[in-house]
Amino acid sequence: MGGTAADAAVAATLAACVAETIFTGLGGGGYATYFEASTGRVTCLDFFVAMPGLDGDRKAEPMRPIAVRFGEVPLPYEIGGASVAVPGLPAGCGEIHSRWGALSWADVVAPAAELARAGVAMPVAHAVTLPSLIEAMLPGQGGSAYAPGGRLLQGGDRLFHAGLADALDILAADGPGTCYTGKLGAAVVESVRADGGALGPLDLSAYQVLERAVNSAELGGSTVLGRADLNRTVQTLRALPPDLADLPHPERAVVLADALDVRGPDDRLGDTTNVTAVDDAGNACVITTTLGLGSGVWLPGLGVHLNSMLGEGELYSGELAPGERLASMMCPLVVLGPGGALRLAIGSAGASRIRSALLRTLVGVLIDDLPTRDAVRAPRLHPVDDVVHVEPHFPVPEEMALADSGYTVNRWAARSHYFGGVSAIGTTGASGDPRRGGTARLLG
Repeated sequence: MGGTAADAAVAATLAACVAETIFTGLGGGGYATYFEASTGRVTCLDFFVAMPGLDGDRKAEPMRPIAVRFGEVPLPYEIGGASVAVPGLPAGCGEIHSRWGALSWADVVAPAAELARAGVAMPVAHAVTLPSLIEAMLPGQGGSAYAPGGRLLQGGDRLFHAGLADALDILAADGPGTCYTGKLGAAVVESVRADGGALGPLDLSAYQVLERAVNSAELGGSTVLGRADLNRTVQTLRALPPDLADLPHPERAVVLADALDVRGPDDRLGDTTNVTAVDDAGNACVITTTLGLGSGVWLPGLGVHLNSMLGEGELYSGELAPGERLASMMCPLVVLGPGGALRLAIGSAGASRIRSALLRTLVGVLIDDLPTRDAVRAPRLHPVDDVVHVEPHFPVPEEMALADSGYTVNRWAARSHYFGGVSAIGTTGASGDPRRGGTARLLG
């Protein structure tokens, strides 16, 4: 349609708010990294969720504890109106579009609204995850969407959120501001406060998209650029040995595991989604977003599920002042070649596994010269304390080297969304991640 990478990425992110609603939605937040080919400038935008409380006119009631299951382990979590942080996704999409888009806002929102009107096929990878999340997904309007007739959706079943098309139509007609000072914003405040939360009109009207510092690391003769995240992704890349390319693969696996070593809890579900877009001018836009698990609070008649980010213990310690941003492990990246041209645009879902998924894929493309598709599909590892989790097809010599170096290796029996969800576009092709039902499209 003549749009830019920004138009495509925003349209796809809004489409994800229809099709990947167990991962993301209009009530969530995220980050974007944009590469402008004409100037060579890289920009990192922060539109993650913020701490409510600026109105100061009420105290939030206690959240509602639930248990979700990841594998065989029940994980504590909390939902309800008090778990809802100030959403940033609509503001972020609007900011990206206003800075770098070429199409009208209404044209960018229209495809998502059409998807919402018809409903979409539930991705198989998401249907497999759904049973773990039912305590967060089924309250309120979630039951009719995810378990119509009392039966959980299976892969290929129609996922339909009644009223979501109307919400997107309002967004298209009134602009992103409607989520903060307009019709949708008023619905957010009313719904959250009716369920015991304290989020108010001032929290929404004061929300702003922030521009963050861009950090860089050299890898394989290219420059990787992105924000400083809770995972320290760029810093981890910067600390890799300069002779990484010369190391035998078994020895390299140990080096990567040591660099990624995570000490402490590593049990977040990682319900995030990532969109990557590159246009024919060489501009790139990578957007990573999340809803948490969803708070069980929905906008009445509008099919919008609000985030539960304050119920994420690892992100919110109770020490943030109203208006401050929560921390996040999301880290959309762009990679520039020696001449400054775009070589790769890449991001991932997966909480603490975002870093290991990105690192393994970046090494595949930049060190091993793998096509993008092969690098995304290559077997991954993720260390937690003295245990290294590896995928079923992880090379045996690398597993043996990890064991010899003192790690306990846990080889998973099947491919899992645990290992992240990378989407990448590079000079050697494009790929979504099969672990999370990802896909890629090259348009003429």
